[in-house]
Amino acid sequence: MVSSSHEALHRIFQQDPGLFARAARHLGVAFPPPVSATELSTDLTETQPLERRVDTLLRMDTEDGSFLLAVESQGRPAPDKPASWAYYLSYVYAKYRVPPVLLVVCADRGTAAWAARQVDIGPRQWPSLTLRPLVLGPDDVPVIDSPDEAARDIPLTVLSAALHRRDPGADAILNALAKALKSVSADDEDTATTFIELTEQGLGTTQAAELWRHLMAVDLSFFQSQTAQQLRAEGQAESRAKDLLLLLGHRGVEVSEQDRERIVGCGDPDVLGLWFRNALTATSTAEIFASAGESGAAER
Repeated sequence: MVSSSHEALHRIFQQDPGLFARAARHLGVAFPPPVSATELSTDLTETQPLERRVDTLLRMDTEDGSFLLAVESQGRPAPDKPASWAYYLSYVYAKYRVPPVLLVVCADRGTAAWAARQVDIGPRQWPSLTLRPLVLGPDDVPVIDSPDEAARDIPLTVLSAALHRRDPGADAILNALAKALKSVSADDEDTATTFIELTEQGLGTTQAAELWRHLMAVDLSFFQSQTAQQLRAEGQAESRAKDLLLLLGHRGVEVSEQDRERIVGCGDPDVLGLWFRNALTATSTAEIFASAGESGAAER
């Protein structure tokens, strides 16, 4: 099953194809920025019943000529991948007659080191093919922790956050990104929404993801998109659920596992607020839920 963080690490290049040239500079490779970029079909399936798909495939047209950019998001080493990557490059070159470049994006340092190896395909006396991926890992993209720097290149900052999501600098990147997104949302709400969602996906299930949801609930209270409203509501509900459980524990009210799951699982801040007020005087969770006008409260 493809994870959301997997998707974010290659979809960010769909959102801003020019990000490739800017990010590649950190690898010591100079690609000209694209004059235009066209998203191509990622389906590399042959007529035989064998399905192959690259994550993202873009045709990059520059002043120096055109090339195909195949972007792969790789979560862990996979022995069969180099053969698949070589196939992708050979296939798209045969199909489009345009030189291809493979970019592998890895949020894990060990995986990045593995993916960066040159792979010779053929006998040692004369390898007919050599696979040389460009790899972007946590050590290849800088920590962008300044709001001004983040505002200058928000897509690169989103990529920085995704690749450094397990590093100590992740919090500083997310704080800088949240501040930078304020200027974007004022001019283009749809674009800001896209970057908010890509950031959340790129963070996966790490602790940094919890911080990002908190920042979206608090720092982007000005932002009125449906996504931001949902994120704020989720953050408020989580906070109120924690407060309610803390209050019940302080007052010595018995909370069963079923009650706890009901409280934690409630995503409505208003309902949780009502339960909290009832909990100030209630002596059981049955009183709290019954006072909310709900049926099915467990008898205690």
